[in-house]
Amino acid sequence: MTKAIDKFESAMRELPLVAILRGLKPAEAPAIGDMLVEAGFRLIEVPLNSPQPLDSIALLRKRFPDAVVGAGTVLAARQVKEVAAAGGELIVAPNFSREVVVLTVALGLVSLPGILTPTEAFAALDAGAHGLKLFPAELASPAVVKALLAVLPRSTPLIPVGGIAAGNLQGWHSGGAAGFGLGSSLYKPGDDAATVAKKAAAIVTAWKALT
Repeated sequence: MTKAIDKFESAMRELPLVAILRGLKPAEAPAIGDMLVEAGFRLIEVPLNSPQPLDSIALLRKRFPDAVVGAGTVLAARQVKEVAAAGGELIVAPNFSREVVVLTVALGLVSLPGILTPTEAFAALDAGAHGLKLFPAELASPAVVKALLAVLPRSTPLIPVGGIAAGNLQGWHSGGAAGFGLGSSLYKPGDDAATVAKKAAAIVTAWKALT
């Protein structure tokens, strides 16, 4: 079986875009997932403040075994265990919790904690994080990305999240962002599969224009 981190690194090379499906319902997961995977997405996150998130994660994980599916808004160690039990392989948080990162790594899952400062970034990497979620990106800028990457280990994936859309990828990419987390610009609660397919295509096209 391919390790979660290997799948993550492969996905980051192919299309480093994380689909954040906040508000997704389990009944919607298969159709929405189909559209995302067809568009090229291999990183799928269901925030834990969505309806029955563990059910959605289990459905998506089974349907798309080659994708890296997991949870966002993971704030406690017990939640990491719950996501792992549902088959999730990705643990994303809006903050840095050493306990969450250490357990995530111990269970063989991919850890992407939220950071905004150099102190948080280095603490997260010291705990074993595989990448860093720059959040909320609205409080930062491409210049912040460039400054952080100047001092972080060269291979560190820094992924801005918050306010990211097809129209503003270029600046962040120029600053050195390794990828992006896409939330409401990709999926909003109530969006049907056709709507998500259209949004996904626009975002993927915008990304490919940069690379």
